[in-house]
Amino acid sequence: MGSGKTSWAKEYMKKHQNNKRFIYVSPYLQEIENNILKDCPFLIQPDAKKGKGSKLQHFKQLIVNGDSIVTTHALFRLFNAEVMELLKDAGYTLILDEVSNVIEILEKVTKKDIEILLDADVIRIENRKVIWLDDGYKGVFDGRYANIKYHAQEGNLYLHRDSILFWTFPVTVFDLFDETYILTYLFDGQIQRYYYDLFQVEYDYRSVERMGKAYCLVDYNPSTENRKKYKNLMNIYEGDLNCNYVSNGKVKGNEFSSTWMRNADEDTIDRLKKNLYTYFRKHCKTKSNKNLWTTILDYKVKLQGKGYTKGFLSWTTRATNDYQDTQSLAFVYNRYMNPIEKSFFTDAEVRVNEDLLALSDILQWIWRSAIRKEEAEAINIYIPSLRMRTLLYQWLNNEEIKFKK
Repeated sequence: MGSGKTSWAKEYMKKHQNNKRFIYVSPYLQEIENNILKDCPFLIQPDAKKGKGSKLQHFKQLIVNGDSIVTTHALFRLFNAEVMELLKDAGYTLILDEVSNVIEILEKVTKKDIEILLDADVIRIENRKVIWLDDGYKGVFDGRYANIKYHAQEGNLYLHRDSILFWTFPVTVFDLFDETYILTYLFDGQIQRYYYDLFQVEYDYRSVERMGKAYCLVDYNPSTENRKKYKNLMNIYEGDLNCNYVSNGKVKGNEFSSTWMRNADEDTIDRLKKNLYTYFRKHCKTKSNKNLWTTILDYKVKLQGKGYTKGFLSWTTRATNDYQDTQSLAFVYNRYMNPIEKSFFTDAEVRVNEDLLALSDILQWIWRSAIRKEEAEAINIYIPSLRMRTLLYQWLNNEEIKFKK
């Protein structure tokens, strides 16, 4: 985080703008307009007005023209068979700023629905992939299974445990680029890594290193990350606010997980809200515009309070510098992978490291703050979840986050 990945990418594109074609994908439109386009004005952003009301249509025209393009993750997710045909042999290099959302639970169906489609020879299942057979799509199937038909014909639909349909980003897209770079940290713990393992996509790791005024790619070596420096800059809260929300000081279950939060009684939620107020106003004593906090979205309103409400930032936020003046943080969440998504991978014998995933997310969120500045500044942080605090300590101490059986 903050090592210069985006700076390297901009330098690389500028250096090769006359002999390579690029598609640069950013999470946020604001980041494109305020950062990427300022340094790389040769990139063209898809415009709905030029695509007869559709950014995707203009994107296709830009590929036909051989232009270098900058767009968002939202548009990247819409890549379909027509886009893929245009990209074939077009000589593009893909740069993904942060991992993309490559799988999604499309819908839950009944086993009976699947049996009906199988018995009628409308679909067949091959290695969990749903293949649509009936091009006519007549009679009893009209309308009812339209969504299944569309995604199956696109080749992106998978059946999980007989009743859950998963959409997956078309993995063959990555074969259509001369090169693909993903600008992220701790890829080992992220869902796109498990997706690559599932579809047997090969990848390797690099680090960004500044050499003089330039940014270069070098062999990945975590020992060069200087985590000791960041350990000295983090004031991690340890005290009663980490345990006073439960009776007898004993934490039971996966505290601060989504399930735990939704099952917490009103007294517990009220206690957590008071803890946040106490932490920011009495322990940190920072002004409200210096405070940053997060929790699951369902509990944002229930936990917000005077002096920190406006500093809420979703724990999924990445790739933005907008909050780098914040100094006091609170991460009120215990991140676990959706159990259905986890089983989608583990059923295929893909190993999932939920602890590394959780660590990746909290680090990315922490690095929105003042610690990400070129001259990193000290921060305060409150993490009431013992598991999340422990993972952060392990990372700061260069300890391995191992797979759990």
